[in-house]
Amino acid sequence: MLKFLDLQTINAQYRDELVEVCTRVIDSGWYILGKEVTEFEREFAECCGTKYAIGVANGLDALTLVLRAWKELGYLNDGDEVIVPANTYIASILSITENNLVPVLLEPNEQTYNLNAVNVEKAITSKTKIILPVHLYGLISPMVELCDIAKKHNLLILEDCAQAHGAEILGKKAGNWGDAAGFSFYPGKNLGALGDGGAITTNNEELANTLLALRNYGSHRKYENEFKGVNSRLDEIQAAMLRVKLKYLESETAIRRKIATRYSNEIKNNRISLPIWDDIENHVFHLFVVRTEERDRFSEYLLENEIQTVIHYPTPPHKQNAYSELKDIGLPLTERIHNEVLSLPIDPTLTDEDISYIIEKINGYE
Repeated sequence: MLKFLDLQTINAQYRDELVEVCTRVIDSGWYILGKEVTEFEREFAECCGTKYAIGVANGLDALTLVLRAWKELGYLNDGDEVIVPANTYIASILSITENNLVPVLLEPNEQTYNLNAVNVEKAITSKTKIILPVHLYGLISPMVELCDIAKKHNLLILEDCAQAHGAEILGKKAGNWGDAAGFSFYPGKNLGALGDGGAITTNNEELANTLLALRNYGSHRKYENEFKGVNSRLDEIQAAMLRVKLKYLESETAIRRKIATRYSNEIKNNRISLPIWDDIENHVFHLFVVRTEERDRFSEYLLENEIQTVIHYPTPPHKQNAYSELKDIGLPLTERIHNEVLSLPIDPTLTDEDISYIIEKINGYE
């Protein structure tokens, strides 16, 4: 079976280094907010081109805490609106409603699956305060256009970079376009920990300082609490392992791009719609997502041929029980996308022979 994602094999490449840094942390006797977190935050900020990176417990917390910080700083109030793509993973929406803000779900660009700048402009009201672009599947959103809109209407931008580590436009990385950004280091991400983890990037010193307190019970100094904060800290062992894996992010991204280029050039089956991107640097191919009206039949065919696929995501947020109040929103494009998408293997440990086999079987699908 060709696995969709073989984390054992991926992490086995770096096993000796991972064991070494875990041992270093164990022997240090310091396990929370120590040297490893500080150094990873510095290295990750440098990778993204930002002044600050703040390690947190997971990607959802990264988004949630930014919105919370903006409320603490007086930029947001309960009931303010946040523009977000309707076809995102539910975490993007959860971060909004957790802060008593209102998600405004927009249909995406059908070719890129990211926010459509024209739709964004039309959706802005007097209550709109934030644009939350999601760089879905690893393709960075149209940030030049979105930043122009935000500047015109005096809006904040919070990037959801959970799938887009290293994607860039005009040499500027995901996480460095908006006022802040949230990243996930869930094990399956392009930069994945061996457990949960996340980070926030920003160039705003006041925001960074507020977040440093909010993630740590609302405290900068032990037993002195400025805010009603939370406990959301990237731990030392995960930070140490992420420092190892960060060194290989660029080379693994290059492999993902090579696989994606082969898929795009060599899959020749008019039953299958391939993804579209306009510049290889814009996309880091966290996922290679195809579409077909006969998804179940196609995925079963691939499984019969020992090729594992995954659906990202079968049900859009507005059709989840958690958001029953949104169920009657008319979002036909989003619903069609969720009914048709299927993610092919793009594991960086796949061999050329594996990729050739996958392409052969897809081209043989009738």
